[in-house]
Amino acid sequence: MRSTFFALTVAAAVGFVGALVSGASAQAPGEVTLRGAGATFPSALYAKWFEAYHQLDPSARFAYDPNGSGAGQREILDQSVDFGASDQPMSDEALAQAPGRILHLPTVTGGVVVSYNLPGVGALRFDGPTLADIFQGKIVTWNDPEIARQNPGVKLPQMDIVVVHRSDASGTSYIFTDYLSAVSPDWKAHVGKDATLNWPVGLGGRGNEGVVVRLKETPGSIGYLELTYALQNRMAYAEIRNRDHYYTKPSLESITAALSTATIPDDFRFSMVNAPGKEAYPIAGATWLLIYDTQRDPVRGEKLIAFLKWAETEGQNMAAALGFAPLPGKVRDRVLNVIGTLKP
Repeated sequence: MRSTFFALTVAAAVGFVGALVSGASAQAPGEVTLRGAGATFPSALYAKWFEAYHQLDPSARFAYDPNGSGAGQREILDQSVDFGASDQPMSDEALAQAPGRILHLPTVTGGVVVSYNLPGVGALRFDGPTLADIFQGKIVTWNDPEIARQNPGVKLPQMDIVVVHRSDASGTSYIFTDYLSAVSPDWKAHVGKDATLNWPVGLGGRGNEGVVVRLKETPGSIGYLELTYALQNRMAYAEIRNRDHYYTKPSLESITAALSTATIPDDFRFSMVNAPGKEAYPIAGATWLLIYDTQRDPVRGEKLIAFLKWAETEGQNMAAALGFAPLPGKVRDRVLNVIGTLKP
């Protein structure tokens, strides 16, 4: 596990002020530091949660390393953290490798936006097959007829498209490629969906913040990132054609509309991409905390369980301000029931 952690208020990549700590800092008697790692997708919200909960219970401290969903899954498997965080549900094969039972606790839902750096061009629209062709390198210039057809009246430059994607194991990549696999049989057959892929074309950026940097420094680029990062960095992002053929913007309302149609099983591993409904934004997904059902240390376990209960109730009230859709009440109740079965 990396020794550098984002602690309490750290989410510097999306504009929050924070501080880095290396290793374990000195603790007063009775204090507990809960360590986590994983998804960058919800890291801005988690930073706020950790700060707020520390104010509520000063004996509970948090150290969170936003090193990507793949790392979050690996580190909960090897028990080097108290909780993992991932925007991609763990596979049956991965869960079978765990020394105990790992539970998926959804926290919030969010949108993945298609962002671009195209000087002099305003709002754009894309459908799924066009995006799949762009990210496969089949559409290579901005004035391609397929892009022009969906953007009448927009003066598109004769400029090469530069694809930007994540270079790390990323839940944001999983949500995006889950969507592309749902709307493009060609993408599904030749590229597929996963947190880590063999990208046909493009430049890699580590974390959502790395994609932001790549996009900003590369005119003609296009990439995908979590909505909060686009808002905080004032990035342009597109309307996406949904399953019912309406172009929709990512918003709390359109993400909630997508979630309302999702089938959520008892283990909470579900997808909500390409959801039906006029208002539904099609590139949306949940994010999960990964927790063992039985904790190794009773003191730490009690602190973690208390925090989880708070996050699924009062913590939900902080989600909207950061661009995340809180869980509906019925889903929260189901999650709280599972939290109630955890053993410290």
